[in-house]
Amino acid sequence: MKKSVLLLALVFSTAFSFSQDVKYGIRGAVNVSNLDFEPDANFVNQHRNGFAFAGFVDFGVSENSSIWTELQWSAEGGKAESLRADYIQMPIMLNISLSERLSFGFGPQAALKTWENKDLFTAVTFSGVVGAAYMITDDLFVDVRFSYGLTNILDEDITTMEAKNHVLQFGLGMKI
Repeated sequence: MKKSVLLLALVFSTAFSFSQDVKYGIRGAVNVSNLDFEPDANFVNQHRNGFAFAGFVDFGVSENSSIWTELQWSAEGGKAESLRADYIQMPIMLNISLSERLSFGFGPQAALKTWENKDLFTAVTFSGVVGAAYMITDDLFVDVRFSYGLTNILDEDITTMEAKNHVLQFGLGMKI
């Protein structure tokens, strides 16, 4: 019994001390996305302009670094209706502050498809993400990110062609 109480007290005290460095917020972005096909597509493949909306949690690790995780909806893929690919994504990025206002981040991103053309695409994909953010004020920031698909987004049972998303995002966010 004493061990359980001690363990519970340790967990609560650790969570309380860690939670003092946690920040929450919202973020919106404009996407410019497209698909890279292998072998090359035998049709016109144009980029798609879309939007992304997210809520995030920023866990402070040290004075100059944090772990940034997000739950984001993002409109991606190609311009053609049959190539549109909308996702619910979870990027997990290590952010490193280069100065008081400028930071750089990188990490993996998992995505779950949410669009209508369900037969052609796989349900879960993975990407790598890099980006930079500039704090305009203590709470308001702008950022730019690039993500590149690490996995094929097309269902291998339907086609032998592979496609990977690549997305450039221009974002605006606020820490709450």
